[in-house]
Amino acid sequence: MKSFFFWILALFITLSSAIYQRMTGPTHPTSGTVEFNNSDVDYYFYRTQGGTVDHLVSIHDKDTTISATLFWKRYKSDDAWTTVEMQSRNDSLIAFLPNQPPAGKLEYYIKLSNGMDEINLPKDNTVVIRYKGSVPDTILIIHVIFMFSAMLLSVRTGIEAFRKEPKLFTLTYWTLITLFIGGLIFGPIVQQYAFGALWTGFPFGHDLTDNKTLIIFIGWIVALFMYKKSAHPVRWAIAASILMMAIYLIPHSTLGSEIDYKKLDKEKAQQELLDSTNKELKDI
Repeated sequence: MKSFFFWILALFITLSSAIYQRMTGPTHPTSGTVEFNNSDVDYYFYRTQGGTVDHLVSIHDKDTTISATLFWKRYKSDDAWTTVEMQSRNDSLIAFLPNQPPAGKLEYYIKLSNGMDEINLPKDNTVVIRYKGSVPDTILIIHVIFMFSAMLLSVRTGIEAFRKEPKLFTLTYWTLITLFIGGLIFGPIVQQYAFGALWTGFPFGHDLTDNKTLIIFIGWIVALFMYKKSAHPVRWAIAASILMMAIYLIPHSTLGSEIDYKKLDKEKAQQELLDSTNKELKDI
């Protein structure tokens, strides 16, 4: 009976942390309602886009006297703002953001106007959307299932460590196995589909998601190794469980893959200059 209760407790903690991570992450949509021109305007702005299609931006508003303009530019670039007049469709105003290469980001906001007054959506900042390639559903589902299972087993191992006679080896072993499959096998596969790179964490980059997985995996390897080597294996299991929980609470996709547009533009300009020089030399 106690074991069943511990699993329920572990499931509750895991679900709570997963919801927290989802709600606080940089890909969680920005939404709200503002009153403008004596009308409520609802908005729900996405911050991630998969595939190769342009991204639809829309706001819900029945007031046909309001006009809306979409402003966008490449994120962290020297671009001027591009403006797009939003078109009416049913009870909404819509416009499209152009598709970007995987890991490309756009920054955008909407300006509402009634001819006299204006208001920005969102009011105090802009929305940043990151583009990615299409990830097959099967691959993504397997990745999510194993990562969720690893977190569940990690929490359950931490709870087990507080029992008088804890049985840690099996739980620690399966935590490590599920983490390896979900994070170090299917994680890179998802990354390859989404951003064209299997691994962008240490030592090849600073992708926080990859680095989090690596740190957690090392933590559980140490816990498993110390199960028979240490006089106090319980402490190592608790430490690994706390480490995974602490790292897991860092919002997903923080410091994720991102195109450096300034660097890209510089390289493009250099290549165009080189091509122009070569053409002139051929014409001499």
